[in-house]
Amino acid sequence: MPRIHLGDWVDSGVNWLVDHLSWLFDAVKAVMEGMYNGIDAVLGAPQPLLMAGILAVLAWWLRGLAAGVLAFAGFALVDSLQLWDQAMSTLALVLVATVLALVISVPLGIWAARSKAVSAALRPVLDLLQTMPSMVLLIPAMLFFGLGTAAGVVATLIFALAPGVRMTELGIRQVDADLVEAAEAFGTSPRDILVRVQLPLALPTIMAGVNQVIMLGLSMVVIAGMVGTGGLGGAVNEAIGQLDIGYGFEAGVGIVVLAIYLDRITGALGTQLSPQGRRALAKAPTRAWSYRPRPVVAVAGVVVLALVAGGLGIFGTSGSSSQASGTNVGKGKRITIGYIPWDEGVASTFLWKEILEERGFKVTTTQYAAGPLYTGLATGQLDFETDSWLPTTHAEYWKKYGKQLDDLGSWFGPTSLELTVPSYVKDVNSLADLKAHASEFGGKIVGIEPSAGEMSLLKSKVLTAYGLDGAYQVIDGSTPAMLAELKRAYARKQPVVVTLWSPHWAYSDYDLKKLNDPQGAWGKGDGVHTLTRKGFTRDNPEVGKWLKNFSMTEQQLTSLESQIQRAGKGKEQDAVRSWLRAHPGLVDTWAPVAGRGSGSRAAG
Repeated sequence: MPRIHLGDWVDSGVNWLVDHLSWLFDAVKAVMEGMYNGIDAVLGAPQPLLMAGILAVLAWWLRGLAAGVLAFAGFALVDSLQLWDQAMSTLALVLVATVLALVISVPLGIWAARSKAVSAALRPVLDLLQTMPSMVLLIPAMLFFGLGTAAGVVATLIFALAPGVRMTELGIRQVDADLVEAAEAFGTSPRDILVRVQLPLALPTIMAGVNQVIMLGLSMVVIAGMVGTGGLGGAVNEAIGQLDIGYGFEAGVGIVVLAIYLDRITGALGTQLSPQGRRALAKAPTRAWSYRPRPVVAVAGVVVLALVAGGLGIFGTSGSSSQASGTNVGKGKRITIGYIPWDEGVASTFLWKEILEERGFKVTTTQYAAGPLYTGLATGQLDFETDSWLPTTHAEYWKKYGKQLDDLGSWFGPTSLELTVPSYVKDVNSLADLKAHASEFGGKIVGIEPSAGEMSLLKSKVLTAYGLDGAYQVIDGSTPAMLAELKRAYARKQPVVVTLWSPHWAYSDYDLKKLNDPQGAWGKGDGVHTLTRKGFTRDNPEVGKWLKNFSMTEQQLTSLESQIQRAGKGKEQDAVRSWLRAHPGLVDTWAPVAGRGSGSRAAG
């Protein structure tokens, strides 16, 4: 059967939309980002415990005293994990996506309930939205709206749209037909029947749909974190990229707290708004733990908290900012750096963040997968990144985006790809030795991401060159999983062969052997390049000059990577500062300014 080029048709359609309707996407993006920034500013303005108190008062009013106490405890836990800002960013994103999803889904649900033809037409579309893998939604969202909040909001609202439509339609259809006929008999207009009869009676079901929209939105934030939305989703993605179990669990706990809070609040709100719910609440016995204050008391509680906060001066942060310890070249100019969670990328990114901040710039760093990173550079949403392996490993991305980027050259190289074993493994010193020792390694080579250029080269060329095809199975996985397996085997002194590359901090932390490649199957090494958006060096000539002249030795890079690994998640810049203190003069060498000698760097 001939192949149907469905993907090509979709690509053509998407390209046409991007080329001809970019003005519309820009307008929608501005609206979504404006909504998000406004809500995020409101949620982030008070100090964390004050905001936790306000959210707890809301829970107390809607569900009772016990709910208020538990809500405060949950948000206090999030604050104690130092995830408050990320949690509020996630809450803002979910609220924006929910509002937009309901603005679309409720009218569609009403229309579908009043027209069987509309219902039949919407059903396959909703089925498609509910069954389409959520990550697929990120691709068009990223192409239409770029990186960041807008793409995350769009992907989230599309993913969460279907329950809102279905539950609205179901709720209206379930309203007793006799009531509708009675209203019609009294001459009530169709509009009044909808507003005064059907919607009030359907409200519990509609609110259940709202609840599902919110829950699906929260389940999407982790996926949306891949395109730079930040928040708890970004934290989870960072933890996955670095196999940081503890940090991932903490971010997961933050999402759970938000999910439980929003689930209970929307459920209680539906009860409060529906006539049946209000009657049930009026008949329910009052107990101490379920006592709910009147609305005026709840509002008074929020006002008191706000006044106390204002009196204690705990709203937000003061307007003063610390001065850069180096010469203030940047004068507060903002620079955005993207990075892939590869060790040399993390190290070089936070190194340049520290250097540029010492020179007076305000620097934002965000982690991405390789595809979104290159897309962000090509569209000008990111200023630069420091971890492109060219000309081989990232050849696909350079072929697609190279005309929209500037290459500032290699700052490290040549790199090398290799298979590596611990030094305690005897009689295995080259790739040619592996075949005779296959049983010792269980016939397995522990690999990394299957999309990595190294994995493709290993499977297509290296195994064949040394006759290892039948003797070994390459285990696809991820870089963190490979490092975890190396750590486990090394601790037990067990034989293991893993895919590695140089530079890598593992060579500083473990005693390892790079297996020789006498046939040259791996080929020549790449250089690690710095790429910028078009025009960055024109806009920032001094920074562009620093980046062009930047270089590191393998000893410098691997020791910095190792120090960052030992410092742990969230302390990358602290590790960079400690490393720079141990290597005085490097900042003035890499980012020279007039009047400062190469050895005069402040301790910072």
